[in-house]
Amino acid sequence: MRADLYRTVWRWHFYAGLLVLPFLGWLAVTGALYLYKGEIERGFYASWMVASPHDGPPTIAPMIARVGRETGGTVTQIVKPAATGEAWRASLRLADGTRRMAFVDPADGHVLGITRPGGVMGLVKDLHSLAITGPIGNALIEIAAGWAIILVLTGLYLWWPRGNHPAIGLRGQPRQRIFWRDLHASLGLLAGGIVLFLAITGMPWSGVWGQSVQGWVTSHDLGRPRAPGGGGDHAGHEGMTSMPWATQRMVMPMEHMARADIGPDRAIRAAEAAGLAGPWTLTLPTAMGKPYLFSATAGPAEEERTLYVAAGDGRILQDTPFIRYGAGARWIDWGVQTHQGLEYGEPNRLVMLGGCIALLLLVASAPVMWWKRRPAGRIGAPPRPQTATRGLLGIMLVGGALFPLTGLTMVAALLIDVGLRRATRRGSIPAPA
Repeated sequence: MRADLYRTVWRWHFYAGLLVLPFLGWLAVTGALYLYKGEIERGFYASWMVASPHDGPPTIAPMIARVGRETGGTVTQIVKPAATGEAWRASLRLADGTRRMAFVDPADGHVLGITRPGGVMGLVKDLHSLAITGPIGNALIEIAAGWAIILVLTGLYLWWPRGNHPAIGLRGQPRQRIFWRDLHASLGLLAGGIVLFLAITGMPWSGVWGQSVQGWVTSHDLGRPRAPGGGGDHAGHEGMTSMPWATQRMVMPMEHMARADIGPDRAIRAAEAAGLAGPWTLTLPTAMGKPYLFSATAGPAEEERTLYVAAGDGRILQDTPFIRYGAGARWIDWGVQTHQGLEYGEPNRLVMLGGCIALLLLVASAPVMWWKRRPAGRIGAPPRPQTATRGLLGIMLVGGALFPLTGLTMVAALLIDVGLRRATRRGSIPAPA
């Protein structure tokens, strides 16, 4: 029975690797790049990011007007940088509906340069999630993250010391399979916890699981406090990805009697009088009755804050710091910021980078280990168990229920394996292992 369990775990670990190794390598490379977002941006946009010397805070309304004239677009967001010597950023919607990001000199509102939304690191982020390919690519990444969890857990079981086998270390030479097996197992032990953490905390960005959990957290009052008054969702605002994860699907407050607009400068003064400090993102209302929306998300989760200023009279409609989030939203936002290396400073970033590098080495060592084990002319899959291990399958089905897209692929893999087993027993096709 124990041998059958080991074979089953090994077989699932093997097929999980076949399914998702390329995606995990992709996530490791793009994730490591995104950890160094600031440094890469300074390298790409060095001449665009430096602001001219200026006294005092800039006036935003003329800045918005000049950016609109120079680009022919409509400004939807303004981002205040962390340092006074840096250029501000503006999100734009052009006449043809496309979106761009502009670097703006706060001294006079002159546009220093224009790039795609989010710039080069926005591209890296879209590549990381495969959002650049649409819902299908994002779903593939969600599936890969779910299988990564399975790989870590099954790998831990396979590694668990038995007999006189060392728990960690390298034996043999690089030309021998045992060297690569020990390297793979040792790396998995050292970095498995980080990889598991990255897989789980990356799920909130996913399309199916992330949206489902976000809706569940909100409906059970575990998210942020509900906005005051009536209103719809964020239809009156754009660029909501700059907000904290927990607030991206919240109900927006509505100013039913709004007849005038105080303008962005008065809104900024009201927000800063309430204690909001930079860097922050200001999302401008694009519909009558919607407020100015400020969000601070650049650092640790505990510094997150979302603030709404009435466009009609400058009242603070809602001020929500991190401490007022529900337990679910606090935990998820903490995981998101830690995932990006922002929660605990440079040590946090280095640990996440180490996880990315280890994951890349695991991805590279796995096919070498398989190739050295593979019999000639056969796929070399681990041997099938003699009897079904229902307990393990039950655990995996529960995991599949928690992560639906991964669960569907698990069921598909199980059905294929059962079909191959039955066909092999009938002698209709040769065994793949």
